[in-house]
Amino acid sequence: MTIQDMHPAPSHSADKVLPFREAGELPELPEMQPGMTREKYAEVLEDLSQASVDRHFDAFRDIAWDHPDFQVDPTDVRWVLPKADRLGASEWYRAQSVDKQIAIGMWRQANIMKVGLQFENILIRGIMQYIFTLPNGSPEFRYLTHEATEECHHTQMFQRGVNRIGVDVPGMKWWMRKGATVLPWFGSLAPFAFFVGVLAGEEPIDHTQKRILRGAEEMPPVIKRIMQIHVAEEARHISFAHHYILTNAPRLNWFERHLMTVLFPLIMRILGDAILVPAKEMSREFNIPKKVMKDLYWRAPESREHLSEVFADVRMLAEEAGLMTRMGRFMWRLLRIDGRPSRFRSEPAVAFSEAA
Repeated sequence: MTIQDMHPAPSHSADKVLPFREAGELPELPEMQPGMTREKYAEVLEDLSQASVDRHFDAFRDIAWDHPDFQVDPTDVRWVLPKADRLGASEWYRAQSVDKQIAIGMWRQANIMKVGLQFENILIRGIMQYIFTLPNGSPEFRYLTHEATEECHHTQMFQRGVNRIGVDVPGMKWWMRKGATVLPWFGSLAPFAFFVGVLAGEEPIDHTQKRILRGAEEMPPVIKRIMQIHVAEEARHISFAHHYILTNAPRLNWFERHLMTVLFPLIMRILGDAILVPAKEMSREFNIPKKVMKDLYWRAPESREHLSEVFADVRMLAEEAGLMTRMGRFMWRLLRIDGRPSRFRSEPAVAFSEAA
């Protein structure tokens, strides 16, 4: 008897895959309340914890890995990158042969998942560092343990996706991979800066995946399903980080507050680039001209506009947390990630042009 006989996989059907409305749309989340009391903060964490109990996903039960539709076909044109992806929208990419577009698309999707699992590995270790310091009765302990559990499933889900595509991708840039042993310690040494860093990693991926899911272009079912699950659960994780910063910003002393007004946009830009900008291995693999990559990340005006959109929610957070001082605004502008803050969380980018 094989292991598979002892533990049969759950039956799946392609038409049972949860649609975007159920698996990818933002769930109901607590409203942001700057300056909330510790009691209200504890209530928010209890609600988020219960939401994790009521609605969570399993990397191996909620993805139909064995279904024929979820197998990887290297001739499937759905691997061509969508226009919501910066590279996918470029004239250079669209001018390549379909076979090359597919090969680049598979490499790009695999590397995005590899970056995601590497970042979440750092996040899990940082969370463990942080909750080790918490006193008995802390409402953060339960929620963050739920989040770490969900992130573990995400790393399994992403690695399975990378393995399924079969491309040996590096993920993050080399300096982020080297720093991965140090970054988790900030969870206990400087938790406020750590959770700002959490948002710097979560917001760009979440923003990009929601743009793709909201688009009309087809994509391989396995990639769409992974994105749906990730977006659905990441909404809670991002909500916690926002509430943590809003609740704890008023407790910073004078020096910490002024330091964080400078570090906030700096962390966003450094980690945002680490998440969004493809590793140089991709350029070498597919002979992508340096000029194309520089224009896409982030020299061309439309690229800068896209970069600004990615951080609209966190600019709103910085405003509400009192961390958008004159020096802070200067830093956001210097780093070219300034712009109008969101009016509400996850405001679609199209609203910006309409409002303008």
